[in-house]
Amino acid sequence: MSTYTEDLRAVTTQRLIEMKQRGEKIAMLTAYDYSMASIIDKAGMDVILVGDSASNVMAGNSTTLPVTLDQMIWYTQAVRKAVKRALVVADLPFGSYQGNSKEAVHSAIRMMKETGCDAIKIEGGLEIKESIQRILSAGIPIMGHLGLTPQSINKFGTYAVRAREAEEAEKLLEDAQLLNDLGCFGIVLEKIPADLAKRVTEQVHIPTIGIGAGRHTDGQVLVMHDMLGINTEFSPRFLRRYAELHDEIKNSVAHYIKDVKNCDFPNEKESY
Repeated sequence: MSTYTEDLRAVTTQRLIEMKQRGEKIAMLTAYDYSMASIIDKAGMDVILVGDSASNVMAGNSTTLPVTLDQMIWYTQAVRKAVKRALVVADLPFGSYQGNSKEAVHSAIRMMKETGCDAIKIEGGLEIKESIQRILSAGIPIMGHLGLTPQSINKFGTYAVRAREAEEAEKLLEDAQLLNDLGCFGIVLEKIPADLAKRVTEQVHIPTIGIGAGRHTDGQVLVMHDMLGINTEFSPRFLRRYAELHDEIKNSVAHYIKDVKNCDFPNEKESY
């Protein structure tokens, strides 16, 4: 089966904006290592996100909060080495930009210099305005993130859908416009009502990428381990599994163990 690519040119922030303008949807997926990033890029992915979800799927933590900047740099270095076409966006982790705009720009500069990624992603709106301005002033592209912001899970106390009430919905619209006006190149909208995501998408000039935000955003993003069925413990309504690799990998490993125990591997053809 062939894979879709508009062409072989590297995807840039400007190309994403052009995709929105012509109504072409943007495909985005997470990756955290060289091998998987290479496969995803060759398949024709537009954007690869080195997400702080690495804290969950790679390190086994229950939230994204424990992952450090050094760890995110390490993951991003591995992904960047593999990618030829997709735009590589790296999450700045919890504690690396909130509340201190000088630390925010320092974190963003480290991420860009040490990994070679194309852009960074941070969560929040008005409350991190100064950090956004400082990072942008350093010439670093920013993708925003509104709605359910996992780094603020202790404040929310739940992973339920955000912005159902009018007051929170209005703030999200204002924050989206702020990110647009400050100069961010895109916004992830996570777990918000589809009609609100549609309003945001129509309101701003930059692309919106949805995860649990309905079909009217300019693109979609999923966590690779969830989409491929490697992680079977996470099954939200918005997730579509395109494979069931957990069982396939487990069965393959069990088969290997059996062959080793029974002296069926290696055979003569597999020996020197």
